[in-house]
Amino acid sequence: MNTTKKIILVPIDFSEQSLVALNHAEEIAKTLKGTLLLLHVHVEQGIITSFFSAEEDDKVTQEIWSRMNALCDDLEKRSGIRTSPLVATGKVYEEIVRLAEITGATFIVMGTNGSETIKKRFIGSNALRVVKESRVPVISIKGKPEHVGFNTIILPLDLTKETREKVNKAIELSRNFNAEVKVVSILMTDDEDVVTKLKLQMNQVHNFLERADVKFSTEMIHAPVGRDNLGEEVLRYANENGGDLIMIMTQQETNFTELFIGSAAQEVINNAAIPVCSIVPNVKKDTTVFVPY
Repeated sequence: MNTTKKIILVPIDFSEQSLVALNHAEEIAKTLKGTLLLLHVHVEQGIITSFFSAEEDDKVTQEIWSRMNALCDDLEKRSGIRTSPLVATGKVYEEIVRLAEITGATFIVMGTNGSETIKKRFIGSNALRVVKESRVPVISIKGKPEHVGFNTIILPLDLTKETREKVNKAIELSRNFNAEVKVVSILMTDDEDVVTKLKLQMNQVHNFLERADVKFSTEMIHAPVGRDNLGEEVLRYANENGGDLIMIMTQQETNFTELFIGSAAQEVINNAAIPVCSIVPNVKKDTTVFVPY
């Protein structure tokens, strides 16, 4: 049994959205019996600016530490969760990714306001840059989701070779939160080869989840005629089925479909009204045969 303490890394910029994310991270830490690590990244100044404002910069850093310590103390007293502050200097997304790996974080939980334009692929949004580059799963939170915690996990199924990895992560969260996993394949094509492969994979996932003894359902649906945006269809399904977490993979190796290659994942992260858990696959071998762990 793995008794390693779970660490939830929460980037804090003192904005309302980062504090909303902290509220969700608190619930995750309680459920996982883990600790919270609050990180503020002080944006690195240019050489000339830094030379003329060193004293002012020191005052800002001291103020940041003071606010971070106060935030941690208040949260720890309120919830009893061990909470530690961390302040770094550099590019925001780089420091978040670097420190998540150094600290062995289980999740990064961070707020996002979405990107102003979907054409900027992972550019201009720290949350999206973190999602793209982090090896640690990222739970991104946009807006103010009504529910804190996870009762219904939406798991879009595609033809990636890392499906089992995503399913295993869903099983882990399902057991921790006593949540139902709703697996869905949204068919964007009538190509018989693709449909057949998805049906086979759905059957394997169904059997795998059944043996894992978690609450789940599986469903294959066709996108309505004229609607060809996969990201929008995933969001629509999550909304209509009471989802409070969507799990996606952010890389894909298959050539069968374009599921979650860049734009669809970005669409989900930018526009979901509920948290989105993004996982970068570690396994690069074919895992189409499901064996319970």
